[in-house]
Amino acid sequence: MKIRQIKLTPGVEWVEIEDVGLRILCGCPADIVKHLMRRGLIIETLIGDVPAETGPNMILISDMTLQGGEFCNLAEFPVLQMLYKQGMLLPRHPNNTGRKPLLMGLEDQLQAQLNYIHRGNYGLISKEELLATGMDDDLADTMMRIKTHFAFGEIRPPSELLDCLPLDHHDTEIAPGVMIKRITLNKYRLDYDGEHVIIDMNLPEGESYKSPYPLGMHHVSREYFSVIHSGEGDGWDIDRPCMGSLLSFQGKLYLIDAGPNLGAILNSLSLSVNELDGIFHTHCHDDHFAGLTALLQSDHKLRYYATPYVRSAVTKKLSALLSIDEEEFGNYFDISDLETNVWRDIGGLGVMPVVSPHPVENTIFKFSVLGPKGHYTYNHLADIAADRVLDDMVDNATETSGMTREYCEVVKQEYRTYANLKKIDIGGGLIHGDAIDFAEDTSNKLVLAHVNRDLTTDERKIGSGAEFGTADVLIPASQDYLRRQAYRYLQSYFPTLSNSKLQILLNNRLRKLNPHEILIQQGEPVGELLLVLSGNAEEISNESHEVVRLTAGDFLGELPALQGTEANATFRATSFLSVLVIPSQQYLAFIDQYADRHLIEDLARKRLWLRNTWLFNEGLSYPVHNRVANSMMMSELEDGLVPENEDNQNIIRILDSGVIKRFSDDNVLETLRSGDFFNEGRAIFNVVPKSHWLTIGSAQVWDIPADVIDDIPIVRWKLLETFRRRVQTVRDANLTAPVHTTVEA
Repeated sequence: MKIRQIKLTPGVEWVEIEDVGLRILCGCPADIVKHLMRRGLIIETLIGDVPAETGPNMILISDMTLQGGEFCNLAEFPVLQMLYKQGMLLPRHPNNTGRKPLLMGLEDQLQAQLNYIHRGNYGLISKEELLATGMDDDLADTMMRIKTHFAFGEIRPPSELLDCLPLDHHDTEIAPGVMIKRITLNKYRLDYDGEHVIIDMNLPEGESYKSPYPLGMHHVSREYFSVIHSGEGDGWDIDRPCMGSLLSFQGKLYLIDAGPNLGAILNSLSLSVNELDGIFHTHCHDDHFAGLTALLQSDHKLRYYATPYVRSAVTKKLSALLSIDEEEFGNYFDISDLETNVWRDIGGLGVMPVVSPHPVENTIFKFSVLGPKGHYTYNHLADIAADRVLDDMVDNATETSGMTREYCEVVKQEYRTYANLKKIDIGGGLIHGDAIDFAEDTSNKLVLAHVNRDLTTDERKIGSGAEFGTADVLIPASQDYLRRQAYRYLQSYFPTLSNSKLQILLNNRLRKLNPHEILIQQGEPVGELLLVLSGNAEEISNESHEVVRLTAGDFLGELPALQGTEANATFRATSFLSVLVIPSQQYLAFIDQYADRHLIEDLARKRLWLRNTWLFNEGLSYPVHNRVANSMMMSELEDGLVPENEDNQNIIRILDSGVIKRFSDDNVLETLRSGDFFNEGRAIFNVVPKSHWLTIGSAQVWDIPADVIDDIPIVRWKLLETFRRRVQTVRDANLTAPVHTTVEA
């Protein structure tokens, strides 16, 4: 066999032809470089006496920007690996032959990748863009000088570093005798010397991109003020997540940065994204950015805390990657801008961002909380610059790059500020910190991070390491935050009932369950209802074989308890799980006395139906499901063309029964069955569709007002993924010109 093909992980393949020196990475989701390293497809080597790494020299990117709710094309780190670790850009390196990394794929996806990589390299690319964020003139000048220094004197277009090759349904030669062509969505055929392989970058149904490292299961406690260590590695560490932290304050949880595999990280910590209150964001490099997709799979908008210039750089990078308008960012996050060098009080949690020199806009964060003995502080120093790097910017300053000695010393002083706990990037090189610079730091505890190796002997004398899932408790809790959470959930279920009545249900025991433990068995009576307070679970039905992801806020076993039937599904814990246990008999008596049983049963039936649809089958808590269920209205559709008028312009339509087909001219593009949805283009993205829907016979559909689900990030995210796929199928059929919308650039 002359063509070597390897499945790296669902949706990603490796194709190699040794005869012509061809090594193609097919698909590049987050952390794919670590998968390549684990499989031995990237290894350290020597060319003569010059160190280098092996790896891909071409990337075939996915036709889709999103699959399974996650980014499909994050080429930033694979490209960096080719340019710097393989040596394709390094002066006088034997691998620097003039050949550039090659990206292949659909033309619009290639352009999106170039724009995204450009923003990943530089962030905001002009003084005008900095000023547009409200930055003052002097700081904008300083940041542009720093940015220019890191860019070796000039901000260059990505086309100088990369080659791009658009592909279509015709054979294209990519190496001597090697031909490739696109067959259909995410499928390509590659031929060489009488052999061929089919490359399939589609994620199988129900699959997701896999984490390259195992994390185990951990159970974190909510403290008054603590730091949970959720990542101490860097973008090249195959054993640990990238540098990040989880802040617990008064039982609320805040992320600091969103690195790759964030969904797996949260599940390993026995948390769901619905339990988070917000994120503090330092900068837009992929190892701190790629996990944003996990945050978009929440049932509520998380608060997004960053300086306006960091937010602008993140927004521009995300918009470039997805080819969406920058205003879309506000549809997924509750934006709360922070002011540089100014303390902000967030319900008792003090936070102050401080500029840190970096190729892109970047801040360190200082946190402060008033405790029994004064203020307790945590400083998070991600992607800082070493003293030698800062000094070099002064010593080699020009009219357009570098910094003044005065500003250099200000930066150093900010890094050295005392804290009870300080986490420090010691990644070294041209854009990261060095541990030696903190040898005289008087902080109580230093945690050294952002490396892909063990700490050296000298580093171990300076600071500590931190195991994933461990915590530093600065102010312990003296109250039960989980029981407070239970009260908030019950209050949202029964908003008209007083606190004293809710205490009837609250005065039950809390229970912690182990991962993989069966909570309720299908076919057995439901003696106890379980209100999930923290952690993740799943619902498995013998009839449908569907697996539904359950999170904090879900109420397990309610419908069979109300109807007096046996459980219609099996419920299992997928992490450590904290629940409030409510006896079924007590709950039924409570409903009969204080609520409308028929209304609650009707809502429960509608919730069950929603859970059997892909759009609503995961990540939505009980209160959010109730809000959607309350808004549902049934419509009858007659045989023939589904009318498009003002009455259905602002609704999402979900098929309950019957068959509906999507047509363009006489071509059938899609057939909908029960649970499938349509009309998202008009209702959510303000797009006049390029295809039409036809009812075969008669059909019943549930209509849900767009404004009910427009602010549910996970639902909007799924609508965007489906909308993108539908736009691409129209293009593939060559039935219309390219679609230009508020979502499609």
